[in-house]
Amino acid sequence: MNDQQSYYETMYILRPDIAEDEVTNHIDKYNKLLEEFGGSILDSQMRGKRRLAYQIAKHREGIYVQLSHQGDGQHIFKIEKAMRLSEDVIRYMTVKQEGPLPKPRPSNKNASESEKKDNPDAKVESKEMEPVKSADLSTSGKENTETKEKPVS
Repeated sequence: MNDQQSYYETMYILRPDIAEDEVTNHIDKYNKLLEEFGGSILDSQMRGKRRLAYQIAKHREGIYVQLSHQGDGQHIFKIEKAMRLSEDVIRYMTVKQEGPLPKPRPSNKNASESEKKDNPDAKVESKEMEPVKSADLSTSGKENTETKEKPVS
């Protein structure tokens, strides 16, 4: 195949009041179901608890999980049916993607823990923005006056 392959991304939102170990259980459950139904998992990430744009089932927040997977397309109906029947999933959506396949990334939590283990004395740098250099407009004004033709008298 060429570099442009199709794959699917499923984003689902879990209730915010479930425990963290239950969240990992749900992620594992849907990953196993997807593989049982003939799909292959490319990447699975927990995006964390975020505020919803509008209230869903009396919840103002939700735990977002992103799942990138490949398959023949028949597995999507089955995995979405399992999500629809679960009381802990308040929203889900699957989108077909075109392009290079995503590379699995380590979760944010594991990456920050490994950085602390590697260098425990490292300080966290502030993420202040660097000052923006102003553009020099003096040359552009001169160019405009030089390009104008002088009227002939």
